[in-house]
Amino acid sequence: MKILFVGDASNMHNCLAQAMRDLGHTAVVASNGSQWMNTNRDINLKREPGKMGALKYVLNVMRALPQMSNFDVVETCDDIFLDLKPSKVRRVFDWLKRHNRCLVMGALGTDYVYYQACHDGKTYRYSDYMVGDQPSPYALSEEYVNKRDELWGAPFMREHSNYILNNIDGAISCLWEYHECYKPLLGDRLAYGGIPIDTKSVKPHIIDSEPEKVKFFIGIQRDRNILKGTDLLLEAAQRTVERHPDLCELKVVENVPYEKYVKLLSESHVILDQLYSYTPATNALLAMSRGLVAVSGAEPEYYDLIGEHDNQPIINVNPLIDGDIDAKLEWIVLNKSLLPDLSRRSREFVKKHNDAHVVAQRHLEFYEKLLKNDDTRDTYMLPG
Repeated sequence: MKILFVGDASNMHNCLAQAMRDLGHTAVVASNGSQWMNTNRDINLKREPGKMGALKYVLNVMRALPQMSNFDVVETCDDIFLDLKPSKVRRVFDWLKRHNRCLVMGALGTDYVYYQACHDGKTYRYSDYMVGDQPSPYALSEEYVNKRDELWGAPFMREHSNYILNNIDGAISCLWEYHECYKPLLGDRLAYGGIPIDTKSVKPHIIDSEPEKVKFFIGIQRDRNILKGTDLLLEAAQRTVERHPDLCELKVVENVPYEKYVKLLSESHVILDQLYSYTPATNALLAMSRGLVAVSGAEPEYYDLIGEHDNQPIINVNPLIDGDIDAKLEWIVLNKSLLPDLSRRSREFVKKHNDAHVVAQRHLEFYEKLLKNDDTRDTYMLPG
């Protein structure tokens, strides 16, 4: 197949494209390099700041369009896959649809559908925006309150999402959360892909014996700190180190490039990733592939989706339970003799469920199914 990925999220499409090439397919990535991560891409669609940057970006997109035609499959990064307003994204979307065989949306992040599911009071027990029936810290933050009418819940986003859903051939999700909110809308036009990790290129650092001190690691993204609950994980880790300075320590890194971030992981034992997730995401899986133990989301719904009921090495933290983060970190420190076993099982987990070739094969099987199907999809109208 000839496959084009437009947009990227945390290196996912770049990693997936390389796996596709390994399997004998042609794969091209057109993206902004996952913004500050500066990941590899074949067509550079990075937008520079300012009016001149905006003008150059539009011209670069227009010049790149001829290179984005005659593919068997185009997979976009969500429904806003370029750094443009929805009305301009739609024009590129229409062009891609006319000049390629099959158009698939990757459900890889926050969009209108996910945003609505976070607020409907029934899809999730907690999310980035709600914890139980209460707003999350991010939903109460000044940053969100000042922008919420311009963000994912706005009427023009509903219109844009409706348009994309009515014109894609299918969608493929990377997390249980995104799979769950799209399932009622797309049915068999939705598949679960997972997040790809290039495990063959990752040199594992399996914990071979009980460490004298547990080395906790946390990566801070300034613009997502409160959204992902990293602030609360950091505070809990600091309290744990204060209680047990002889048994644990903490390394904190902030907004470093992807390659440097990966190197820093290797010196640690436990990564603190996300609080409001049901599923381990890229950071946690990458760390696990190296033999780190992940403190993140790993709810029963996620294990049921992937069919894993034996090896469940992720330390799940639940924002609905007061003191749960402190309790889980305390447990790790006081049971550090278990880290070697958790380390080995973490690596095995990622190889089984998230190896890039495994995820690529899921995508390929879904692509083949869509290419064989007649275009008989229903019309979707999302609730406001």
